[in-house]
Amino acid sequence: MPYEPPAELAALSLADLAEAVAARRLPAVDTWAPAHTGESHMRIAADGTWFHEGGKITRPAMVRAFSSLLTRDAEGQHWLVTPAEKLAIAVDDAAFIATDMDVREDAERRPVIAFRLNTDDVVLAGPDHPLRAAGTSEVPAFYLAVRHGTEARLNRSTYGQLIDHALTLSDPEALAVESQGAYFSLLPA
Repeated sequence: MPYEPPAELAALSLADLAEAVAARRLPAVDTWAPAHTGESHMRIAADGTWFHEGGKITRPAMVRAFSSLLTRDAEGQHWLVTPAEKLAIAVDDAAFIATDMDVREDAERRPVIAFRLNTDDVVLAGPDHPLRAAGTSEVPAFYLAVRHGTEARLNRSTYGQLIDHALTLSDPEALAVESQGAYFSLLPA
């Protein structure tokens, strides 16, 4: 069956967004304990492009499949994990890129910030998926926790959307956003 990308975030209701999150069936990589550890000869560039042995992986379905097997350990090493093996993968910055965002309200009228990733995953920022500000005030970088220790870096337009949203809510000197009851400062530490 051919892959059909999801609709644009702006066209989805909060229920549709929650359904998109729930519909993504992911392998239970956190429960696997493979006996073999090795090197994948793969790299994820800072712009989200995947490479294997120096050649670009051009099939989006392959990238989506591999991305579902990603973890990151406490030392920051990324791994591709299967039941049989755990292979190191080089990641230049973040494993994912957040390419779009939109804000909805839940039943309690609390904001929910939804992000679309370069893999077409939808992630709802909140206590389980916090936002993190890094970099400097001159060159900030924003990251969203995705799963199994991995993160998505917000691309320039998504970062702009997030800042525009924050400016409608708070003083620029205390720039922050809320999603699912969690508060996130957008000022690098």
